[in-house]
Amino acid sequence: MKKWQKIFCIAGTVLAASSLVACGSKSSSKEEGGKLLMYQIGEKPDNFDQLMKIANKRIKEKTGMTLDMQYIGWGDWDNKMSTIIASGENYDLAFANNYVVNAQKGAFADLTKLIPKYAKKTYKNFDPAYIKGNMIDGKLYAFPVDANVYAQQMLSFNKEYVDKYHLDISNIKSYADAEAVLKAFHEKEPNVAAFAIGQVYNMSGNFDYPLTKEQPFAVKVESTGKAKIVNQYEDEKFQENLRLMHKWYQEGIIPKDAATNTEGYPLEGKTWFMREETQGPMDYGDTILTNAAGKEIVSRPLTVPLKTTSQAQMANFVVSNVSKHKEKAVEVLALLNSDPKLLNGLVYGEEGKAWKKVGDQKIKLLDGYQPKLHMSAWNTGNNKILYTQESITDDMIAKRDKSIKEATESPILGFNVNTKPIKTELSNIANVMNRYKASLNTGTVDPDQTLPKMLKDLKAAGWDKVQKELQSQLDDYQAKQK
Repeated sequence: MKKWQKIFCIAGTVLAASSLVACGSKSSSKEEGGKLLMYQIGEKPDNFDQLMKIANKRIKEKTGMTLDMQYIGWGDWDNKMSTIIASGENYDLAFANNYVVNAQKGAFADLTKLIPKYAKKTYKNFDPAYIKGNMIDGKLYAFPVDANVYAQQMLSFNKEYVDKYHLDISNIKSYADAEAVLKAFHEKEPNVAAFAIGQVYNMSGNFDYPLTKEQPFAVKVESTGKAKIVNQYEDEKFQENLRLMHKWYQEGIIPKDAATNTEGYPLEGKTWFMREETQGPMDYGDTILTNAAGKEIVSRPLTVPLKTTSQAQMANFVVSNVSKHKEKAVEVLALLNSDPKLLNGLVYGEEGKAWKKVGDQKIKLLDGYQPKLHMSAWNTGNNKILYTQESITDDMIAKRDKSIKEATESPILGFNVNTKPIKTELSNIANVMNRYKASLNTGTVDPDQTLPKMLKDLKAAGWDKVQKELQSQLDDYQAKQK
């Protein structure tokens, strides 16, 4: 399982959010006995049949339909869903696979009018970033899960070590700010990774990426005027941080095997002092990391909270264009995203065994709450209607909502790239990045010697052509937004 997949699974296991909306979905035309086929990503819970028996009783009561949810594992997901879509197999709902490309191909139903009609309250409560970030050529094909609408990179510390050595992390706002505590810790614990990073690590900055963070194309979040596609590896501040990484590598702050380490450092272990993590509003600060680690984690912000296209598309559900029950499919999605009784029973597990209510919107987890006895929160339904654990205070919820309102909107939110004209060049560029990225980002090599070689190879691979095409598409997109 890839790193980000693991993170989401962890978050899905311990995530708790408050209930801001609690509206049932009413069926517009009952189809007694109807069944909707839904494909979901991941591994199904061990008590799946019991969870769905309870859920389907409520779904049928509210919509006249039942849900046949079939899980497809992470490793098989892309291939199986690609085959299902290409073959025209009849299904109704699915976690979105390759959302933009398949929407453009006509694989998914146009929900632009269906969601406001059949999921009116849920649609009204969506952050605008979810709508803007999922529009394809002026149409909406996704029913997004309302969860972490923004993301922020954090430098996260093992508080046990922070306290043990009386280290002050309060003023850390950048990589450079962390140097003093990293050196102090490394002197005390030379056999523990001071900055625990590995092969998949990508150094962060205040950028958004029209493709992925692995590719050398970015837009500076803080830039004014026309958004410009740049190579983040040519940015002066980014290069300064690469030099800092190399310095840390030479000093032993970064592990010597960082460029080849694919195992990582378990969150719950004592093998690390500082790591880089992604957080969103539904993490309630360090609550999710702390719960997942089983020990206290404390974090400091590294980048601004950013609403991006990738965050908006993080957990989308789609209705198949071949479905014979498009309206009913949207009704069921509306119910999953507006009915607290239904959603909490899936995400926390069976009430009375896994959890019990201790207030209108508060719950206490019981011994029956186990990792494989419930569904994940991030890709099931609206996190804002999940009951919260007792540890989540009203102040934390208010802070969460305030942070969502104040988060920065990416200058390229809603921009989706058509890669067809640059498919060959992107493949060549990916090959170049595979040769250089890990060693540069982990500080294993001297950037002053290696960067010129990489930039030269990127030019030869077609970087200029791709940049020109991306800029042209971005200019067209932004012109249409005015």
